[in-house]
This record gives sequence, C-alpha cells and structure tokens, in this order.
Amino acid sequence: MESNPIISSRRNIYFYFLFWLVVILINFLLLNLALKLDAATSISDSLVFNLILSGLGLSFWYSTRYIPFENTAFYRIIINHIIGAGFISAIWLLSGYLIMKSLPGFDSSYENFFITTLPWRFLIGVLIYFVITSFYYLIIYYSGFQERKLHESELRNLVTQAELKSLKFQINPHFIFNSLNSMSALTTIDPEKARGMILKLAEFLRYTLANNEQQKNKLRAELKNIKLYLEIEKIRFEDKFDYLEEVSDECLEAEVPNMLLQPLFENAIKHAVYESLEIVRVRLKCGSENGYLKIEVENTYDPETKSKKGTGVGLKNIQERLKLIYGQENLMQIVKDNGVFRVLLFVPQQPS
Repeated sequence: MESNPIISSRRNIYFYFLFWLVVILINFLLLNLALKLDAATSISDSLVFNLILSGLGLSFWYSTRYIPFENTAFYRIIINHIIGAGFISAIWLLSGYLIMKSLPGFDSSYENFFITTLPWRFLIGVLIYFVITSFYYLIIYYSGFQERKLHESELRNLVTQAELKSLKFQINPHFIFNSLNSMSALTTIDPEKARGMILKLAEFLRYTLANNEQQKNKLRAELKNIKLYLEIEKIRFEDKFDYLEEVSDECLEAEVPNMLLQPLFENAIKHAVYESLEIVRVRLKCGSENGYLKIEVENTYDPETKSKKGTGVGLKNIQERLKLIYGQENLMQIVKDNGVFRVLLFVPQQPS
C-alpha cells in the first residue's frame, strides 16, 4: 500500500500543520468572540479538539485506499464514508470531551456549553472528514493520471522504436537483394569485378552492422557509406553515372537518421542508371535553411524510357521514418522537372 502523501513529504507536513493552525485560530475566534467563551477555555477547546481531528485526518488516507473509486460502486463508496464519518466524529467528540473534562478549571458551565454545541460539532467533524477524504481521492486520481500518462508515453515510445527498427530492417535486405543480383550477373561476365564487388559489399555491411543500433549518425559518416555503395555500383555500371557532391562542412557535422539517404541512391541507380543509355548525373546538395538541414538528391533520367516498376519501399520508408522521428509530415518533397528527378529532405536541427 502506498504511504500517506502528507507524512511522506516534509513540505506536505508543513502545509498540513499550517492548515490546522488556521483552523485552530478560526475556532478560537469563533468561541471567544462569537460564542463569548472565556479566552482560556476557548484556547483549550480549540487546541484539544483540532489536534485530535488533525491526527485522525491522517488515518483517512487508509480508508480512501481501502475503498477505491475504480473498483467500487458509487453508492457503496458514499454509504461507507457516511458510516465512517459518523464513527470518526463520535470518537473525536468523545475523546475531546474526556480530555477537556480532565483539565483544571472544567466545570458544569462548559459541560452545558459542550452539549449545546454538540450537533454543530458533529456536523463539523463529518464535514472535515469528507473534505480530507476528498482531498485524498484527488491525490489518488492525480497520481494515477500521471502514471497513466507516463505509461502511455513509454508505450508510444516503444511502438515508435519498434516501427523505426522495422523500417530500418527493410533497407538492408532491399539493398542486399539488388547487390546480389548485380554480382550474380557479373560472375559469368567478369569474375574479377564480381570479386571486387563482394569485398566492397562486405565492407559496406560491416559499417551497416556496426551502426545499426544508432538512430542517428553524422552526415559525414552517412556519405562515406553512400560513396562505398556507389563504388560497388560503379563496378557494375562503370561510367554510366557521375556523382557530384555540394556539401558544406557545417552540414557534414549535422546529425541525420541512420541509413536515411541509402534508398535515394538505390532509387537513382535502379530507375535511372539501369534504364538509361546516356550518362546519368547523380547529385547531392546540402545546406541549412530556417532551422532545417535541407538535403537534395537528384538524378537525371530519360523521360522517354519506361522505368522499371518497383515496390515503392524506399521513398515510403524515408517518409515514414522522418514522420516517426520528428513528428512532422512535411519533411519530404518529390519533384520531377525536365528530365530531373529530385527528392528534397528537411531534417530538423536542434540549436547548438
């Protein structure tokens, strides 16, 4: 069972003590000024009855924990607390009366006063019981609400991580499949080139496995791996494509999602280089723009040539990963214009 939230925190103890100090002061003024009870008796009455009630108030926590809102019918809660309030008020008044009776100066006039005010005292005891109990229920609800929010946040995070891993795992098999096809074609035509391709693929996969658990990487490292990929494809396609790069030093140190660019270059090779009879220009450009890293990957293509139909995994993968990581849906644009296929990525950058 959870500990009492008042006694578990020094600050809460201070606030509880301050609350009862105010109640004692109001009680004293009411007895002394309104009901014309002498000062000494007013002080004694206020201290005795309110100190007892403040001590009993700490025990109300356990009744709220024993009668939770979640698993108990509302009418049962009300009935149980009405009985509890009556029982507590009776104990409170009896114990307070016995203590007051034992104090010096107690006489029949106070006894008559006590009996006269007994119904009001009983109602005040019931009211205080329900005020403190309601306060405890609010604490329980708020704590539960915070726990649910934390749990939901952790669950959403786990789901997001699982989705991101799933998307990342789609990239490597996709690329390996294409590379194996290329090597298979070369084994009979040019075994030496196939061997070189295998060695470079092994180096590429070593890098990929070493960084697979990282969610983000510096663009410098990503481009190093991209160049390794292009070297693999150069073995197969030789001079059928040129690669140009326009990247500032600032961009090279910026962080981007791991393996984000790989599908773009695969797309260029598969749908432009593979199909074209002319030399294809593949260009990467990067710069900063309004708090975003703007990355452009473009390739020329022959509009008259019918491109191979793909599964669409690569571009959709990029869009989904950007959405999951940054929570924005407008971070990718695709433009086709005058024989140039261009993909623009906007990667949010945290200010340094």
